[in-house]
Amino acid sequence: QLQLVESGGGLVQPGGSLRLSCSTSGFTLDDYSIAWFRRAPGKEREGVSCISTGDESTYYADSVKGRFTISRDSAERTVYLRMNSLKPEDTAVYYCSSLTTGHWGQGTQVTVSS
Repeated sequence: QLQLVESGGGLVQPGGSLRLSCSTSGFTLDDYSIAWFRRAPGKEREGVSCISTGDESTYYADSVKGRFTISRDSAERTVYLRMNSLKPEDTAVYYCSSLTTGHWGQGTQVTVSS
């Protein structure tokens, strides 16, 4: 059964860093495009970043470009989202999703506050 499980969220001060992990099982990670989304309180879900299968091309929302980095470790079956220079407006529940199949993880909370 295809599963995605996020981890790595937490409370961090503005300017700090976190690395989110999306651990996968039930499919060959290299064959799927994986994306990170987030939903902040009172706001609609926002696409944050994506890494494609094949050429490993990446996409970033303008709001995170230059601060976030997405990467894939096929041996670990995990997709990472490295988040630097975090801002209070990055506070949200972060989800990973298999764009090919529409599966979602349960989410991990990121709170940026002093």
